[in-house]
Amino acid sequence: MANLQYYDIILKPIITEKAMGMLADKKYCFYVHPDANKIQIKEAVEKMFDGVKVATVNTMNICGKTKRRGRIVGKTAARKKAIVKLKPDSKEIELFQGM
Repeated sequence: MANLQYYDIILKPIITEKAMGMLADKKYCFYVHPDANKIQIKEAVEKMFDGVKVATVNTMNICGKTKRRGRIVGKTAARKKAIVKLKPDSKEIELFQGM
């Protein structure tokens, strides 16, 4: 397994209509490193954002889709997505404020 630091684990936040709807339940979506496990994701979120306490982490692997452009066939990149639920007494993640 790769030697991952906490700043390597969270790649970018997911900002979609469905993800914004989950903010009311204190659930936040991120693309994460494919080799990261739930424990590493929990530690990374708690270290990157001050005052945040993670309750649960759900992960899913998203397979790359086959795309065609004429006769050329390619494939989009595979990704790993994490949905992080915060504890009720936790602070909000400031990155998602005002959305």
